[in-house]
Amino acid sequence: MSIKKLLIKSIIYIVGLFIMALGVSFSINSKLGISPVNSIPYVVSNSFNLDLGIMITLVFGIIILLQILILRREFKIYNLSQIIFSYLFGFFTDFTGMILGDFKIPTYFGSLIMLLISIILIALGLTTYVSTKLINMPIEGLIEAIKYKYFPQKSFGYIKIIVDVTMVVAAIAISFIFLGRIEGIREGTALSAIFVGYFVKIFTKIIVPFEEKLENIN
Repeated sequence: MSIKKLLIKSIIYIVGLFIMALGVSFSINSKLGISPVNSIPYVVSNSFNLDLGIMITLVFGIIILLQILILRREFKIYNLSQIIFSYLFGFFTDFTGMILGDFKIPTYFGSLIMLLISIILIALGLTTYVSTKLINMPIEGLIEAIKYKYFPQKSFGYIKIIVDVTMVVAAIAISFIFLGRIEGIREGTALSAIFVGYFVKIFTKIIVPFEEKLENIN
């Protein structure tokens, strides 16, 4: 891969992370529940009054460690770059949260609109960075590791559902233990889990052809 192509792909990857982080911030402001992937960092952040961006980086760091424990010698050193992108995603989440501030569309219907915006942005960001085929984010890396090591016959989507459910259950448990209530897990969490994949399919038809054109760049 040429340096020019790598630079373009890296920029697209980072733009994808920013868009996805903006989607997370919209889901937080909707008050209808955060996406499964970010449920644990969000709950821990609220439980201990810690910065969300830092918690995203720390939790994603633990997920990278799980990849290493699963793959052992088969873990590729270049996958440690996930740490850098995890930090960047955490920073973007804080930054976009600061931009949105307390913005919220009134009424429950308004919250649903914000949730829909969140789902669309997360799907768009996810499709954008995945299409570059540069490096997995920690969750995708963990799913790939589990699939490769334990369930090669199962699809990526099947294992993703299991991982998402596990993270939500863990987030609920942490929330009950430290807050005495469920925090950040609502109907929006389930809707995100269902519809992000739907919108990813739509955006893939648009973004992947564009990404393929980049392959012709010298």
